[in-house]
Amino acid sequence: MEIFELGNFQTTTGFTLPNAKLAYDTFGTLNTAKDNAVLFPNFLGGTPEALAMWIGADRPLDPRKYFIILPGLFGGGFSSSPSNTPPPFDGGAFPPLNIADDVIAQHRLISERLSIDELQLALGWSVGAIQAYEWAIRFPNMVKRLASIAGAPRPSTWTKLWLHTVFEEPITSDPAWNDGFCADPKAVQAPLRHAAHEMAMTLVPHRLYRDELWRSAGFASVDDFISGIFESFTRPQDPGNLVSVARKARAADPSAGGDLAAALSRITAKTFVFAFTGDPMFPAEECKMDADRISHAKYREINSIGGHLATFAVFDEDKRAVDDAIHEALAS
Repeated sequence: MEIFELGNFQTTTGFTLPNAKLAYDTFGTLNTAKDNAVLFPNFLGGTPEALAMWIGADRPLDPRKYFIILPGLFGGGFSSSPSNTPPPFDGGAFPPLNIADDVIAQHRLISERLSIDELQLALGWSVGAIQAYEWAIRFPNMVKRLASIAGAPRPSTWTKLWLHTVFEEPITSDPAWNDGFCADPKAVQAPLRHAAHEMAMTLVPHRLYRDELWRSAGFASVDDFISGIFESFTRPQDPGNLVSVARKARAADPSAGGDLAAALSRITAKTFVFAFTGDPMFPAEECKMDADRISHAKYREINSIGGHLATFAVFDEDKRAVDDAIHEALAS
């Protein structure tokens, strides 16, 4: 992992974040023409490894062909975050940020450090897709292709409620939270386990449990599945970082409170909107509405086992479906 020093970074929320840092990984080699770059921003709570698993020889994201950039999120624990920023913006004093701040910082990385002025593809899922949309709207001349997979330009009311109820509320109501100044982040384990169980109930189709589809992924029981997937995702997280990114995702809006349709009309990239069946976070019918607002966007609904969990590649069928979606976007 590399660090891009942003200096004193002025946020869109009215703060100056001193000595701000953007963490990122790259795979592959930037060619001489600098026209083989792919941007793949992360999702809420995502680690670099969670995206790197989609990159490999003979995969759609083949590092022998593409130069793939994986930028970290502000608040994600690798870039500037509540957990690693010194006073006066440490812990609970970390400033509120917008997705636009992530994208502006990523643009600086790509234009200043990497000297790239064209992205073959900006793609992502969930909060990563929100960033990809922001890129295509804010910097339309740089993005040739856009792929939103299980995402949206801004979260729906249901998704905002989910982010507050599942992540933010259990953590911030725990006495150990201490307004974001936890003496020991490990003391906030109970709400992180609670969040894992809420995720298990709300992010996957009912049939995954009814038909015991978790068995095909090698789990011995429902409890084993929940522990191996959801608790293993939430329990290592820093609670302050999770709250920071959840709040940022709730506030995401590329129209900045204006007309979303007008904002989406600025997109000139070849746009692909992929939705998973059984995904309550970004339901297929809502993704279709987003696609209909973008000129010449292509929409496709993907049958999935995992619903919103499909991008975790727990099930082989979902993994192949995501690879096919990425291939479709790059081959256009």
